[in-house]
Amino acid sequence: MDHILMVLMLIGGFGVFSQWLAWRTRMPAIVVMSIVGLVAGPILGIMNPQEDLGELFRPLISIAVGIILFEGSLNLDYREIRGMRKPVFRIVTIGAMLAWILGSLAAHYIAGLSWAVAFVIGGIFIVTGPTVILPLLRQAKLKPRAAAVLKWEGVIVDPFGALIAVFSFEFIQFITTESVEFSAVLMFLLASIVAAIIGGLFGYMIGWSFERGAVPEFLKSPVVLVTVIMAFVIPDMIMHETGLLAVTVMGIVIANMHIASINDMRHFKENISVLLISAIFIMLTASLGRDTLLSIFDPNILLFIAMMLFVIRPATIFLSTIGTNLEFREKLLVGWIAPRGIVALTVSAYFASILLDAGYDDAGILTSLTFGLVFFTVVAHGFSIGWLSRKLGLSMDDKPGVIFVGSNKFSTSFAKTLQNLDIPVIVTDASSSRLTHAKQAGVPHEHEEILSEQMEYQLDMTPYDFMLSVTEYDSYNTLVSSTFKPEYGKEKLYQLPLQSDAGDTLNDVSHHISGTVLFSDDITWTTLNEKINRGFIFKKKLITKEYTYNDFLDDCDAEDVLLVMLRQSGMLDFYSPEKQTLIGEPGDLVISLAKPNVD
Repeated sequence: MDHILMVLMLIGGFGVFSQWLAWRTRMPAIVVMSIVGLVAGPILGIMNPQEDLGELFRPLISIAVGIILFEGSLNLDYREIRGMRKPVFRIVTIGAMLAWILGSLAAHYIAGLSWAVAFVIGGIFIVTGPTVILPLLRQAKLKPRAAAVLKWEGVIVDPFGALIAVFSFEFIQFITTESVEFSAVLMFLLASIVAAIIGGLFGYMIGWSFERGAVPEFLKSPVVLVTVIMAFVIPDMIMHETGLLAVTVMGIVIANMHIASINDMRHFKENISVLLISAIFIMLTASLGRDTLLSIFDPNILLFIAMMLFVIRPATIFLSTIGTNLEFREKLLVGWIAPRGIVALTVSAYFASILLDAGYDDAGILTSLTFGLVFFTVVAHGFSIGWLSRKLGLSMDDKPGVIFVGSNKFSTSFAKTLQNLDIPVIVTDASSSRLTHAKQAGVPHEHEEILSEQMEYQLDMTPYDFMLSVTEYDSYNTLVSSTFKPEYGKEKLYQLPLQSDAGDTLNDVSHHISGTVLFSDDITWTTLNEKINRGFIFKKKLITKEYTYNDFLDDCDAEDVLLVMLRQSGMLDFYSPEKQTLIGEPGDLVISLAKPNVD
């Protein structure tokens, strides 16, 4: 027992450390997790989770994959692909079938696998998966169209890849084994339909009960988690791998019921998924043997991987999207980005043992083949997606953008100043009359309530790294900060300090749930807008070796307000009481709200 606890501790520790290291080094998290797992497992021999956990190893991974797949499908709202349904549908149907057939041919003629094993592995390799796609999309900041195609393909095709592998195995057994009857193939098809129905029913039950208040707020996340596990396990007991289809259908049903608490569920599942993805990648890579690692460099395996990356994937995308509105540059990007992940590893490991037991000796290289494809695609696509998307003009501007919540004289003037520096900005407000300031200034704006569900589909927030709540209502600023804290984090979520007449209750609440205070504790909404009315201007000063930051401070008037520092690297540092040690270096640009007569 103590040994198992030690292994679980190491898995969690290595997983979270990998995520942190990826954040610090700005490397793809999947790459870091794979390397850390390999170092901890086959290279240094610190642990071997598959041996250490024994019979717990496979069920833990299976349930974790189900939860991750559900979290990914919870983001699949049909409104997201308006105008893109045709290419998405083509890719997840025709494209998946082409990838299966072409991948199977490559596995047979290049990797040297028998037809039976080739068609099973061909089905497994059509998957990409949310565990690898979603982190890459966040990293590359892709534009909405390309991101939607990759995300939908990653989530939808995942369960179908596993199902195609099962179908291939059952069909091959029917053809080659006299003891296997056609009823076994029909049973598989029926089990898949039952799994989809179970997932749909569970999803509808969750949405229906939540909307009618049948479940209290504090129980919603636990209820969803338990229901996801049930939706996965029940179909999987009927037919292996059908649980993946059930949880995917369940997530899509909930996502398209548009229930009020959908965002709370997403935040909860995202937090769990980060932990599970980290743990699973560590478990799988640390469980590999050294022989498996060495066999990856077999010439046939390397040639097969090259075919999958450079020939089969682009061919399936270009062929399946003929006659759609997908642009050529979008086809290029989607045709290149197809990293394999957890589902491919887990399903191939399952079928390797099943096929070996069935007498297919060549199935012994499935683990090496799969891990080789996973590792090379994760590394190649993880490091290239940002560069390629920028070259094709499919990524957002690298400069960090700013969302201003609340349109007033100060916010629109501040936004205009940043806009003139080529920083992406947008001003949002629920009032069309208040947005007049933004319209007159020529600042991008959105007439929508930032807290409404519709805002998620009206405005793509990908280009905006910072959110500033700058309305005149303290309670509203605090509510916005509380709502978006899980998405932005406190370090990139700012709000104006409370007005001098704010009550003690609001002040206490603000300390717990608000974002970072902007500028200083005594610079309120009233103060800023009064300064604008008095003719204060937004002054920009470049810090140089000759004109130091201390020189700039000496030139500032007592009434000036230091707003933000644009670093030479392009990053933004907003002034706040928490950043007392903010110091400008040569090349940094300081923006302040200053008296017009101050040079």
